[in-house]
Amino acid sequence: MNSPMTLSAEKPELYETENDIPKRQRSELILLLNLRLASAVDLQLQMKQAHWNVKGPSFIALHGLFDQVAEAVEGYVDTIAERVVQLGGIAEGTIRSATLRTRLPEYPADIADGSAHVEAVARGLSLFGEEVRKTVDEANAFDDAGTADLFTEISRGTDKWLWFVEAHSQASH
Repeated sequence: MNSPMTLSAEKPELYETENDIPKRQRSELILLLNLRLASAVDLQLQMKQAHWNVKGPSFIALHGLFDQVAEAVEGYVDTIAERVVQLGGIAEGTIRSATLRTRLPEYPADIADGSAHVEAVARGLSLFGEEVRKTVDEANAFDDAGTADLFTEISRGTDKWLWFVEAHSQASH
């Protein structure tokens, strides 16, 4: 069994792999991926917060929608974490790690109304989507088409869920 090798205090440990992406690039990619993993874990739990606490006349529709979004984001969490490990890193997906690294604002704990949750969920999805699109560019800068493709797929999914959520607050024209 290979043991991890510490690169520095700021760099993640790397396991030996036959992956042809240079070790230095993999190290930087792992740092980036773990940042996105933190935001994805946070987003997943924000979606569950909305799912558990939504109230009002649209309860059934929103309760179900927020749960579907949480399930989709759970898939993103798993995909990002697995990419970290594929590159020889350690996926840092604990709550404590996510709390320290997420770039998403705190989800409002004091809301119940469906429209307030729609607004908060849309904001979280939008900010996560922005991070994801930046990650596509950053992965391309490291010549990592695999990671760029992974985040392109996550971007499409995030945009779809944002559309579904925002449809609850947009008037027909």
